[in-house]
Amino acid sequence: MNLNGKVALVTGSSQGIGQAVVLRLANAGAKVVINYRSHPEGAEDTLAKVEAIGGNCFMAQCPTAQQGYTVKADLGNVDEIRQLIAESIQHFGKLDILVNNAGIEKHAAFWEVTEADYDAVMNVNLKGVFFATQVFVQHLLTTQRSGKIINISSVHEELPFPNFTAYCASKGGMKMLTRNLAIELAPLGITINNVAPGAIETPINTKLLNNPEKLGALLNNIPLGRLGQPNDVAALVTFLASDDADYITGTTVFVDGGLLWNYQEQ
Repeated sequence: MNLNGKVALVTGSSQGIGQAVVLRLANAGAKVVINYRSHPEGAEDTLAKVEAIGGNCFMAQCPTAQQGYTVKADLGNVDEIRQLIAESIQHFGKLDILVNNAGIEKHAAFWEVTEADYDAVMNVNLKGVFFATQVFVQHLLTTQRSGKIINISSVHEELPFPNFTAYCASKGGMKMLTRNLAIELAPLGITINNVAPGAIETPINTKLLNNPEKLGALLNNIPLGRLGQPNDVAALVTFLASDDADYITGTTVFVDGGLLWNYQEQ
């Protein structure tokens, strides 16, 4: 995939899937904005890896100077979202690709969920995606250009996940947001799609990885017999961000090793 000349913003990209997406996009030639909220060291690590790519990108002509840029912003705060996109545009001159990756989850039985935890999940996972996408689209309208939006959803936009009801609701909302915006934005030349990971080996799953019993039960539900890797997700995001995916919009692509259609609650 050739993303030379493109500029991408990836929210929540200081580690895990977000970091993998940034590196894959950079390898394809894009300039990238690395967003973080509470892990500046992770953002700097991601930036260093981007700059190390340099002229060794997958595509021959990818940029070597100022290929990456870091911006701190809380995606649960609309003012900070607006500032994030404004600063990104100010630095690189434009944005072509938005990857809504930032997300959080809170574990609690439904009858114990607090208003604060519910708001935190919804503010980042749904409200943040809504307004980041809105400001990005406003930029494309102002500059009269097409663009790509890729949301990092979850198998839990379809699959129930007991004790994570707010998280599931946020991802279900993202599914409908994507379907609706696909219709509304298509006449503007803007596509929007969801990438829905299953069980991916990231820092958020550290407890699971250190629990052989729970890990074994999960692997029994995955037909391919392994956890996904961040790069499994990043590869699909890069495809959807490229011209090769110009005729794809309003859909969810699952990256789950077959988990969704084979899952059985233990």
